[in-house]
Amino acid sequence: MTSLTLNLPTSERLFSRLKTYSSAASLLLLSMLALYQNTPAQDVQPRPVARLVSSTRDLAHSRPRRVTISEEHPAGGYSRASASPSLDEATAIERRAFEKTNQVRVERGMTPLAWDAELCRMARAHSESMGRQGYFSHETLEGLQLKDRARATGIQRFRVIGENIAYNKGYDDPGGFAVERWMISPGHRANILYIGFQASAIGSYVSTDGSVYLTQIFIAR
Repeated sequence: MTSLTLNLPTSERLFSRLKTYSSAASLLLLSMLALYQNTPAQDVQPRPVARLVSSTRDLAHSRPRRVTISEEHPAGGYSRASASPSLDEATAIERRAFEKTNQVRVERGMTPLAWDAELCRMARAHSESMGRQGYFSHETLEGLQLKDRARATGIQRFRVIGENIAYNKGYDDPGGFAVERWMISPGHRANILYIGFQASAIGSYVSTDGSVYLTQIFIAR
């Protein structure tokens, strides 16, 4: 009769092997952590960010609300003396957003919007106000709403006026990206595709940290 003997590891041997495997795994984990901690900071790129606020379209012609405004900075910085840029004088970001807006309108059989220099001046002022004062809203820190800002800029008469605003950072095409995001937001899309608007303009401001603020204004006079 032949006997069969199985050489199974004893509990002491098994425990020793488990300790060896555990030590190896710990060393590997420590090595990975050290490699991560020694990675140069510049190799970690910030994630692009974007934010949108619901658009505003107001058919009413109410009087502007009273706000406290200093003499040195009338209407929260919205001075009539500021330049009113033509389309040729628009920045690359502004021109790109304007052309992209008209592109989506034309693709849907709509009339393209005309560039309005006064709206560009107003839009630039609002984008700069948001960027310099650190807020993101259709209403300024001084309490000026869209209609108030229009009249403070010198735009006294209009049948309808609307506005989209956007903020993004880290994109190669901030103007085009803003329009793409506006088009997937019902309120912003409604402004862009509103048949009653005749003219529009974009005003942009780029902060020192690379944040891009965009204001898009539409009007029917």
